[in-house]
Amino acid sequence: MIVKHVSSLSLFSNEFKGTFSPSQVSQFLVICISSLMASTTKELAFKGVPLIRIYKDGKVERLRGSPYVPPSPDKDPETGVSSKDITISHNPNISARLYLPNLPQNQIQKLPILVYFHGGAFCIESAFSLHAHRFLNRLVSEAQVAAVSVEYRLAPENPLPLAYEDSWAALQWVASHSNNQELDGKKDPWLAKFGDFDRLYIGGDSAGGNIAHNLAMKAGLESLCGGVKVLGAFLSHPYFWGSKPIGSEPKGEDFENTREYKAWDVVYPSAPGGIDNPMVNPAGEGAPSLAGLGCSKLLMCVASKDQLRDRGVWYCDLVRESGWKGEVELFEVEGEDHCFHIFSDTETENVKKMLKRLGSFLV
Repeated sequence: MIVKHVSSLSLFSNEFKGTFSPSQVSQFLVICISSLMASTTKELAFKGVPLIRIYKDGKVERLRGSPYVPPSPDKDPETGVSSKDITISHNPNISARLYLPNLPQNQIQKLPILVYFHGGAFCIESAFSLHAHRFLNRLVSEAQVAAVSVEYRLAPENPLPLAYEDSWAALQWVASHSNNQELDGKKDPWLAKFGDFDRLYIGGDSAGGNIAHNLAMKAGLESLCGGVKVLGAFLSHPYFWGSKPIGSEPKGEDFENTREYKAWDVVYPSAPGGIDNPMVNPAGEGAPSLAGLGCSKLLMCVASKDQLRDRGVWYCDLVRESGWKGEVELFEVEGEDHCFHIFSDTETENVKKMLKRLGSFLV
């Protein structure tokens, strides 16, 4: 953003040559650039590329993220998947995009339900963005599930734990469709007609994987509407971190300068325990036992080149050591980086491998 403004100021200096002396123009440029730089209070970057900038006046500038795309009520041309946008709550404002696979005409087929949470470091991306929409079209087609992609509020304007609260409210809303009473206007006909509430799954990528973990923990403590149970959860390249490195993670100052380390303070500045808060560090001080996970099976997906890879493996070890009674499985894709299956424009062999593994889990 500053580079853009500097470019504009250079045009200004050329336009007013002869009107002001060179020293006056130079002085003006220094003042403007200093003012622009001073107005920025924080910047969160990924591999040197800024994600967001936060200004002193409270303005947030999102510098990355895929564009909005509309739903496909008349079926996606590539996958045949139908989608539509719905409102879950007006206060707070929670919405979602629903997906249905291409089903035989006039055939009512009960489908597993996936409640999905997108990634983006809790501060960028959307349930309505290109990346999430393309991935859900592919996954719903492969897995033959009904999916609900949740549009939770983003930090830093809406800091954590609000995203967790929105996501839990969305999960409760989905579960509320489980009773057989007549539709009352608050229920969605797709879920009521096609949803199999004995096969309810939650899952997400990156920050969304973190949300899925925290909701699985909450589901172990609190009941869902109608007594619905979460059958399984997949955590894909989930965002977990802590104050001390593990495995191959950077050491010393390099560790504290990682995006993963810095991001937590941006998205949850009031978190008790900071980066060791149990919501981001499942082994942090005061963290509840993972034996309390409120689902029956768990799939952890990691990628060999992802900086979060070792945390995913470590999480699986923690779950097994906790005495949790469910089934936990680790799935690793070699030669790939963070959320490769989300960012890929095409269905590469590894993307297909990822989709098939998720599809075989969501049954």
